[in-house]
Amino acid sequence: ERMGKIFALFPILYLSGGTCVALIVVGGSTTKLFYQIVCGGHGCTAKPLTTVEWYLVFTCAAVLLSQLPNLNSVAGVSLVGAATAIGYCTFMWCVSVTEGRLTGVSYERVKPNTNTEWFFGILNALGIVAFAFRGHNVTLEIQATMPSSEKRPSRVPMWTGIRGAYFIVALCLFPTAIAGYWAYGNKIPENGGMLTAIYAFHGRDTSQTILGLITLFVIINALSSFQIYGMPMFDDIESKFTTRMKRPCPWWLRVIIRAMFGYGCFFVAVAIPFLGSLAGLIGGIAVPVTFAYPCLMWIKIKKPERFNFMWWLNWGLGISGILLTILLVAAGIYVVIDTGVEVSFFKPH
Repeated sequence: ERMGKIFALFPILYLSGGTCVALIVVGGSTTKLFYQIVCGGHGCTAKPLTTVEWYLVFTCAAVLLSQLPNLNSVAGVSLVGAATAIGYCTFMWCVSVTEGRLTGVSYERVKPNTNTEWFFGILNALGIVAFAFRGHNVTLEIQATMPSSEKRPSRVPMWTGIRGAYFIVALCLFPTAIAGYWAYGNKIPENGGMLTAIYAFHGRDTSQTILGLITLFVIINALSSFQIYGMPMFDDIESKFTTRMKRPCPWWLRVIIRAMFGYGCFFVAVAIPFLGSLAGLIGGIAVPVTFAYPCLMWIKIKKPERFNFMWWLNWGLGISGILLTILLVAAGIYVVIDTGVEVSFFKPH
């Protein structure tokens, strides 16, 4: 049990904390972009805020909203976040299709110099995909807040919810990916993705109201997501206090804990702004939480008959997940060494 906590605690907390750091980067930079769209050409202020100051503005809003006590109380915030995600994804792919393909767009893949570079490039891409799904394992935390009984275990409504949620996710992401690839091809910006591409290529052609709505929806979604992914960290810290002190965590201490976590994430976001360049490596580290641990946990809990089909299947999947982690981490390190990383501590762009 002790080893299980050690192996599970780091990836879960790393996923939650890392996601919150990424959300501060996205939310802060998008808040700056929203300000530029709203005040474009009107000169709202002679001295606009810096990128770091916009990060701080977003963090203050996130910390204020993080005072909600638990995941049950965040349900309304989560609903608003889901609605805004559908909104900005739909707006983005509609704008991309309406404006049409860029002149001279190409879909030719970048050909690597060697087969080794090609192989590790593919693995690193899988690591980036894993990083894109960072924090989704928090669904286990959500399931833990649901009422459960022998007649109606929480996994029944949870499975229904998961299917519905991922159906909506697919409706958002697949049109965005297809339309974005069709419209921008290899001209898609390396950092920032679709939002940066729309602003860079269609900032003057597209209605400023539409651009403002897209950025506003992204900001609201990032604020609501911060609460969902930060809650496992809050729960872990507060449960440790409750276990040791044998009493509930007082409200004033909860405020301090959550403020310290939020501003700690802000410090990391400012200190390591090139975190996105390490996406493949970072994503590979968290793969076991999704692809290895559940299989090994199932064997430990269900204790199936040795050498039967399910026993072999889960052992095979668990070991494959661990091997995949090793390969993704190795690929991430190789790509970082081969391509290099623009290190710029405390200098977010």
